[in-house]
Amino acid sequence: MHPIRAASAAVLGLTAFTLAAPSATAGDDRSFDVSASPTTISAGGRVTLTQSGCPGETTVTAGIFDTVKLGGGSGSKAVTVDWDAKQSAMYSVTFSCEGRPDRSVDLTIAGGRPDEPTHQPADHGVKAGAGGSVGGFDLREIGLGAALLTGAFGTAYYFARRRTGDDKS
Repeated sequence: MHPIRAASAAVLGLTAFTLAAPSATAGDDRSFDVSASPTTISAGGRVTLTQSGCPGETTVTAGIFDTVKLGGGSGSKAVTVDWDAKQSAMYSVTFSCEGRPDRSVDLTIAGGRPDEPTHQPADHGVKAGAGGSVGGFDLREIGLGAALLTGAFGTAYYFARRRTGDDKS
């Protein structure tokens, strides 16, 4: 009965060693995590590239922005997408860490472009006007409009009330 116990212990030990070895190797590969946020962006917009788990410098490349270097351990950097990026196209952003397999993230270019390259979100509401009734009183314009109306009504009254040459009685 002693050899059966020894054989069982050997098989269990070998199985545990076999299962633990690949997970340790895979754990090293999985510790190199990358991301791009947001993953859908307009041409000219800013995207944040993030990496963690690379002991050395990480090189990030894509066809829509300049090559970026991220520091070791973990790091992130915001980059501007080129204005000539094709609308509705998907670009692959590649993160390279020495000694680790390359990682990729897909970045999609939105269909529209911002109006200006320096487009920033507004920090206040939009001036929508006052519906044409009270927005921006200008006394000079009000006075000129009143004078024109008075002149028009006065001229109409004059021509409507004047006597013609036939009414001389």
